[in-house]
Amino acid sequence: MRADTEQSRKFVFIRWLLYAVLGIWTLCVIYPLIWTIMSSFKSNQQFMLAAPWSLPNWPWQWENFSNVWSNYHLGTYFTNSVIVTTFSTVLSLLLAASTSYIIARFPFRGSQALYNLYLASMMIPLILGLIPIFFLLSSLGLDNTLFGLIAVYTATNLPFGVFVLVGFFKALPRELDEAASVDGSSHYGVFFRIMLPLAKPGLISVGMMNVLHIWNEYIIGTVLVNDPSKYTMPVGIAVMQAEMQYSTEWGALFAGLMMSIIPVFILYMLFQRQITSGMMAGAVK
Repeated sequence: MRADTEQSRKFVFIRWLLYAVLGIWTLCVIYPLIWTIMSSFKSNQQFMLAAPWSLPNWPWQWENFSNVWSNYHLGTYFTNSVIVTTFSTVLSLLLAASTSYIIARFPFRGSQALYNLYLASMMIPLILGLIPIFFLLSSLGLDNTLFGLIAVYTATNLPFGVFVLVGFFKALPRELDEAASVDGSSHYGVFFRIMLPLAKPGLISVGMMNVLHIWNEYIIGTVLVNDPSKYTMPVGIAVMQAEMQYSTEWGALFAGLMMSIIPVFILYMLFQRQITSGMMAGAVK
């Protein structure tokens, strides 16, 4: 009885210790976000004269957002990021789904080797391929273009999509496509009308992971694009940061950061359950 009591106390202590560690970790993650939000409403005087860690003075500087949107071309960067992220995600999903469907449902000689090749490409650091990609795009006349960025982001996100979606398509019953074929449906009809809707959780998970990666990607955008009118949000904000550290417009800089964070944050909050369930289902299958 006494041993059980001591063991119970030990479990309670370990549980509270875990709660404390998780609480500290949560505070370390959330505090920079809260500080960024508060800083986006501060004036330069508050940054320079008052404590930068204090709450923003009233009235809040809402004009920081309009200032950074119009005077620092953030609207152009935002539009470029939306275009590149949307087209890259749609193309990579379409290619990954069709490739995964063929590999999973119609195995042929070399299909397993092809699948392993996709998996192996995920282990190569992207930075090692930047110089060859740069010269390839230059020879094709696609450097300094949004289309070139879309092509690179589509290709780099394709292996992850194949990795997740092959498991989904393998788990679907073969009786479904056989019944559809008996009813006269073509291979394209089976794929678009039956298989893609059934693989919706996996498509949402892969799509959201692609959006998060492409929206926040910085290195490829920096190397492949040097025209300011083609900058994406991460590259544009890095340029803004370099300019603003001399003009000390910290409030506008943090407002730009907030405008970069908000779209991804909203998307993640809307689809977080689908992302988790889709990734877990893909891992189990």
